[in-house]
Amino acid sequence: MSSAAASTATSFASALNTAMSDAMENDPSVVVFGEDVGTLGGVFRITDGLTKRFGEDRCFDTPLAESGIAGTAVGMAINGMRPVIEMQFDAFAYPALEQIFSHIAKMANRTRGAVRLPIVIRIPYGGGVGGVEHHCDSSEAYYAHTPGLKVFTPATVADAYLMLREAIDSEDPVVFFEPKKLYWTKESEDLSALRAEYESGSGDRRVGAEANARVAREGTDVSIISYGPSVETALKAAEVAAEDGISAEVLDLRSIVPFDDAALQSTVEKTGRAVVVAEAQGFASVASEITARIQERCFHSLASPVLRVTGFDIPYPAPKLEEHHLPDVDRILDALDDLQWED
Repeated sequence: MSSAAASTATSFASALNTAMSDAMENDPSVVVFGEDVGTLGGVFRITDGLTKRFGEDRCFDTPLAESGIAGTAVGMAINGMRPVIEMQFDAFAYPALEQIFSHIAKMANRTRGAVRLPIVIRIPYGGGVGGVEHHCDSSEAYYAHTPGLKVFTPATVADAYLMLREAIDSEDPVVFFEPKKLYWTKESEDLSALRAEYESGSGDRRVGAEANARVAREGTDVSIISYGPSVETALKAAEVAAEDGISAEVLDLRSIVPFDDAALQSTVEKTGRAVVVAEAQGFASVASEITARIQERCFHSLASPVLRVTGFDIPYPAPKLEEHHLPDVDRILDALDDLQWED
């Protein structure tokens, strides 16, 4: 196959699957488990083929007990394994919060670093797929508020692969949020090239000790800051805004914890205006934290108050209403209109 052919039509789901497969191939201590991840290959088929390739000892199904899944991962990690666990849907993870908050997040601190828990908690999250309540939550704020956890959320095919590989190699627990509506998107990426980039340590896309946000679109008039499933919407809004003469820069945070303050400060100081976009409810949210950090670090650069475009402060609505709940291009453009543009 030619290089050009190899770099076409790679799906987000395939990138995640390949990342786990490569990690399992390289390290026999990596195990994957959760509800229906084995023979079925996961409800979204993200683990498809892993059981067939690596056997039932390396990729296996569990009972429908999220607390038990997380607790089992703790014991396995203490004994030298690197568990990658899947919570079938975002809101299904809530029964596991006791294990995640009280044990997974705190173990390294509790033992003064003597016991590390290299666990990846994969959580399909967000809306845009016509799902019902308990299937479309954006729960990232709960985990970001908990010290001891890293929180990653990729928005591109390349990051789906690279960031999941990094999460699996991390010595600290990572909550890995996967935007469900991106699973079936495709981009021109060569997975073999991404594999070589990651395993050689080349490139500058590692999250590392400090976050490494990505400028997804250059601009000069306003910064649209987002992450995960909302990055695509922000890019579409920036494209439409350009037709009206507004040059919008789009910053994809990639990692919520650790957080890239330097990149955030750089883009806002450059443009002087900021709109924060996220699917989660606005109150006490990650979007609120981003807004506060801009205000604290960039106050003298701001030509207008920072605005937020988020989901409404309601339980996730029925599928027929989700388009009204989620941030869309029109709501982002309305926010841009509400900024102060006078010199």
